[in-house]
Amino acid sequence: MEPQFHKVVVKVLVSIAADRTKTPLSLTFEDGKEYVIDRVRGRQRAAATKVGGTGIRYTIIVGGRQTYLFEDEDEWFVEAKNLHV
Repeated sequence: MEPQFHKVVVKVLVSIAADRTKTPLSLTFEDGKEYVIDRVRGRQRAAATKVGGTGIRYTIIVGGRQTYLFEDEDEWFVEAKNLHV
């Protein structure tokens, strides 16, 4: 059985370049846990297929692992695995 996912809204520290390009630097969960983004590998308009919604999908590296961070109308979120499925 595949893991179920849910949308988790996160706070994101963002650098904005002169051309208005956004680069996320870190993300913080509601419980206060902060994760530094080691690298942004790409960005594109895409759907959050596991939890629904669309926006800009950032392919990021955090702690050596690749994941996705989404921005949808100034709201940032990730697709998190449900722990109790």
